[in-house]
Amino acid sequence: MTASALDHHLPSLFVSHGSPMLAVEPGRTGPLLAGIGSTLPRPKAIVVVSPHWETTTARVGNLLKQQVIHDFGGFPQALYQLDYPAPGAPALAEHVARLLRDGGVEAGADGSWGLDHGTWVPMRYLYPQADVPVIQLSLQSHMPPDYHFRVGQLLAPLAREGILLVGSGSFTHNLRELRRNDPDAPDAPHTVEFLHWFLERMRAGDLQGLFGYRTTAPHAVRTHPSDEHLLTLFFAMGAADDWTQFVHLDSGSTYHSLRMDAFAFGSASTLLAQLPAAA
Repeated sequence: MTASALDHHLPSLFVSHGSPMLAVEPGRTGPLLAGIGSTLPRPKAIVVVSPHWETTTARVGNLLKQQVIHDFGGFPQALYQLDYPAPGAPALAEHVARLLRDGGVEAGADGSWGLDHGTWVPMRYLYPQADVPVIQLSLQSHMPPDYHFRVGQLLAPLAREGILLVGSGSFTHNLRELRRNDPDAPDAPHTVEFLHWFLERMRAGDLQGLFGYRTTAPHAVRTHPSDEHLLTLFFAMGAADDWTQFVHLDSGSTYHSLRMDAFAFGSASTLLAQLPAAA
């Protein structure tokens, strides 16, 4: 894909980052993310919403040079040696905050954070050279799905400027059910049922049904005891020019209960339709 393809509206993405071990255990997800990065037009910059930076109101990281945050404990020492020295984009951070404020969402730039593992782990596969500016947008986990969809809508115009909008999370995220010593364990059946419900609602264009997933989707609370890792999916949906056009990228599960699905939303999602994981 050449740079001239930026004339094509970029899709918005939802990617599952699963466990921090993804950084050293690529499984099926690492190659999938690498394929996405090599297939899409090269973005001018990237805005990522991660569930690991939770704030009361929206904050936009404005560091000139990003710093990696190893926001986890009890993992192999090799993980703590990994870096992702991407440039920041302070002017873009101010632009993002202004777009949100203009849309009625309280927001401000913030230099107190960096890139937590919800961002730098998938970015190491998507853009391994760390040469694309990246900024992180915080998550308001106390707010419902429609709020996060609205945040995505307010930032959707950035895609026409060559900015890639990414929600990072985990399609299912119940850490109590992990088979921690078996990353290749078979899919937990209830997580597959949860996925199929989501796909049916998406294909039907049932936005309100998706907003209410927590009370209607099978195994919703079991797959997400708290839903911060799924709220970023709604951000990615809202950030698309047409969320009903989407490509589901299936890389299965890791550790039995963490589904690692990715989605591309919008008219440009067809750019990823030929990837091996496209379903």
